[in-house]
Amino acid sequence: MNISKEQLLLYAVTDRHWLKEGEGLEVPVEKALKGGATLLQLREKELDEESFEAEALVLHRLCIQYKVPFIINDNVQLAVKINAEGVHVGQEDMEASEARRLIGPGRILGVSAQTVEEAIRAEKAGADYLGVGAVFPTGSKDDAVEVSKEVLRDICNAVSIPVVAIGGITIDNMAELGKTGICGISVISAIFGTEDAEKASKALKERAESFLKEWSV
Repeated sequence: MNISKEQLLLYAVTDRHWLKEGEGLEVPVEKALKGGATLLQLREKELDEESFEAEALVLHRLCIQYKVPFIINDNVQLAVKINAEGVHVGQEDMEASEARRLIGPGRILGVSAQTVEEAIRAEKAGADYLGVGAVFPTGSKDDAVEVSKEVLRDICNAVSIPVVAIGGITIDNMAELGKTGICGISVISAIFGTEDAEKASKALKERAESFLKEWSV
């Protein structure tokens, strides 16, 4: 495994939707890292390839500075090109086995899963961790399908790799994920949709640490 459970505790995912006009991701991302985000995923659906690469290089340097793994969503070729720590693919993006072949054995591979079958298949294909959700209603992804706590628990029991919960998680509802088996949470708006990403990240991490023992039961 190329990633530790500790690195998955507070998994921050970028979203350009929350930026103010003329603002880039560098400032809020650095605030999130300062606050305690343990992993960063760059998620871009609309940027052209040149702009995507330029942005990825800037954010990767920040992650290196803060000693946090840098994951690129979907764009496997770019992850390899800039030597990012890893890549995350969804069920509709690329087969996990093909992503693993392209990135090699040394990089982190994350895979989205919503069923036990998808989770088991991803682990067999070489995934290092799973992102499972949406565990709560979310506005960050238009086509998000809600995953029940029972299914989340079943997935955690079915695989030996770490699982992070994603989708609509806030500082107020994360306690509901108790006894599911997850090792961390993945958030977007709970950090980047706030006025102060550093303060939000710090509070989320502290709350997550307090619940970790219960989550991992």
